[in-house]
Amino acid sequence: MKFSKLGSSNLSVSRVCLGSMTWGLQNNQSDANQQIDYALSQGVNFIDTAEMYAVPPSAETYGKTESIIGNWLAANKQQRKDVILATKIAGAGLPWVRNGGPINGDAIVAAVDASLQRLQTDYIDLYQLHWPNRPTPHFGKHWPNQIQPTELDAADHQAQMLDILQGLQRCVEAGKIRHCGLSDDTTWGISTYLKLSEQHNLPRMVSIQNEFSLLHAKDWSYLIEHCVQENIAYLPWSPLASGMLSGKYANGAIPAGSRWTFMQRNGIFRDTKLAHEAVAGYAEIAAQYGYTPAQLALAWCDQVNGVSSTIIGATSMSQLEEDIAAFAKPLSSRALADIAEVFKRYPAPY
Repeated sequence: MKFSKLGSSNLSVSRVCLGSMTWGLQNNQSDANQQIDYALSQGVNFIDTAEMYAVPPSAETYGKTESIIGNWLAANKQQRKDVILATKIAGAGLPWVRNGGPINGDAIVAAVDASLQRLQTDYIDLYQLHWPNRPTPHFGKHWPNQIQPTELDAADHQAQMLDILQGLQRCVEAGKIRHCGLSDDTTWGISTYLKLSEQHNLPRMVSIQNEFSLLHAKDWSYLIEHCVQENIAYLPWSPLASGMLSGKYANGAIPAGSRWTFMQRNGIFRDTKLAHEAVAGYAEIAAQYGYTPAQLALAWCDQVNGVSSTIIGATSMSQLEEDIAAFAKPLSSRALADIAEVFKRYPAPY
């Protein structure tokens, strides 16, 4: 297993980050225990979760994933020091989470305390803002004029961001969190948080996790260049486009128990003719070079300059084994060139 520095922090994280959002819905405690144990045995030391999980989010599954991880940590206390544990505070819009209200300093403190209780630990290594208060077009939904000029009040947004940083500072000073990061944010969000941190001597954002894959590479090179220049770790989520790049949804298939049977809201916008054509092209290359389609997509993601650690998720042990193995199979320059040819034909298929 290879490792990277988590941005400007002192943490060394595995190039594979174990995602957990299926735990508590598609996977139970026993499944999660097996996945964690196997991932750690392969050198993975980075686990990502969120108070909102399991996914798709609901009042019934809220907090379940953190509780499952907490049960594993309670049963394996001696291994806590070996795990870099990341979680996230949910943003506005979920009525069962703080009445759907936005993130603010007080919400940070309350959410951190609740996550620590569910996780059964004294500290969180990386605490992230799941999505901004600003109406940014996250979760793959980018379209001109989606955000109106009246919603872009910079002074108001900066005041909210300063309050958030002050809440994070209270948690850092209390020893409850070690480092802070972003998720589903933009270059303006990164730069503004960095500016406010420097001006007010508040915690510095060390990472950002955004959607990134062969089917959704809009962060390259603009946001990723920003991360490289500012020493921000870039952590891709959904590197398989909710499993689409594995090829399992080819020809209209939706296998029983697959992500799309649970996530129609997030799956349907990927279900386009161009996306399926792109996946077919990548699958041909995978077969040519001795990879599974999923391994090709993950190996490609790992080799993108600026990527620090790729967040993977699996619902079965066979999937997890296949995915982790991809990071020990670097793509040749010839394979990368072939992938680039398909990418040029389908740069933004959804």
